Amino acid sequence: MRIQAPRGTFDVLPEEAARREVLESHAKRILEAAGYRRIETPAFEATELFARGVGEATDIVQKEMYSFSDGAGRSLTLRPEGTAPVCRAYIEHGMHKLPQPVKLWYLSSFFRAEAPQKGRYREFWQVGAEAIGSSEPETDAELVVLLAELLDALGVRARLTISSLGKPETRTEYREELQRYLRANSELVSEEVRSRIDLNPLRAFDALDAGTREVMSEAPKLLDRLDAEDAVHFATVKRLLDRAGITYEVEPALVRGLDYYTRTLFEFSSDALGAQSGVAGGGRYDRLIEQLDGPSTPACGFAAGVERMLLAAGDLPTSPALTDLYVAIAAPEGEPQAFQLAREARRAGLAAQLELAGRSLKRQLAHADRVGARYVAIVGDGATTSLKEMDSGEQRELPPADVIPAILRGSRLV
Repeated sequence: MRIQAPRGTFDVLPEEAARREVLESHAKRILEAAGYRRIETPAFEATELFARGVGEATDIVQKEMYSFSDGAGRSLTLRPEGTAPVCRAYIEHGMHKLPQPVKLWYLSSFFRAEAPQKGRYREFWQVGAEAIGSSEPETDAELVVLLAELLDALGVRARLTISSLGKPETRTEYREELQRYLRANSELVSEEVRSRIDLNPLRAFDALDAGTREVMSEAPKLLDRLDAEDAVHFATVKRLLDRAGITYEVEPALVRGLDYYTRTLFEFSSDALGAQSGVAGGGRYDRLIEQLDGPSTPACGFAAGVERMLLAAGDLPTSPALTDLYVAIAAPEGEPQAFQLAREARRAGLAAQLELAGRSLKRQLAHADRVGARYVAIVGDGATTSLKEMDSGEQRELPPADVIPAILRGSRLV
């Protein structure tokens, strides 16, 4: 039986890798210009990090994590999201002593045991950015703008929705109010929603069945329960987005599947992805670092799905691979010299490929043309090497030491 990649995973083939490099270059350019520096965290962390940080009542912790016990009996988990690991690194490495905010970005793989579908895999990649140490609404607005710039650079047409969850204290009071409302209408909502009233009632806003959606259309909204300070914060974020020319919709029922969010929430979605339309999203998480035994530290961030952005982006122009020199071998005696010529060409900064398949000279020249080589050096058993310019077809004999200088000069071979 042929071995295949596990369901929900995928291979990144060279053509797709080129598109990913375009995405990564845009992310690096946009985020680092705004002062974000790259960080990468381990692929697996202590399970407790996600149970405490993401929330034990979330689907991620309850159903979707890949957890295992190591040889010493410790419970480890393949990271299902990026914010909690970055916050753990912030605490562990004493970044609170640095000038604040500490602005970090990453491009990493993550893992969730969920049903695979278009743009959603069990192993997936995300671009994320975290601004840790600022409570200012400008931080929230800047992250939204940076994410919008990344999507625009990729040609992703996406809608932005925003909302606010307020402070955890406000959220707790609202949660109790919503629980009372759901219990009063328990016969009209789905069994799944009924089972989660105590654990995570806000997820009822994500339900797809008609009965629950009708009930939730009349449910109390957290956005209407914000205190004065949170309302001012949200109003400032909206005003800054307006000034930046960012179009958005306020969605009081916006919910994300992570417990650590406070205040601002935002999400970009694209019709190009079908029912699972979310491309990217994020928000503020002012209590997460404290929950992880760090100092009280406000923060805000986002995560954007790489596979989802590439699906929504469609065609992305990629630069063709350049081959300055193809080293062909005309006689077995020339193999050592050919090997050395290719090595020296690369050390001189040229993109150089060496014949490795034992082809005839005719087939070597055809292959050099396929890979777009500018020049072909034909190495035989003599004291000279033939250097052919592929565009013009011109060819002449050169001492081996003169081949690389001739290519670097770009001179006509006449």
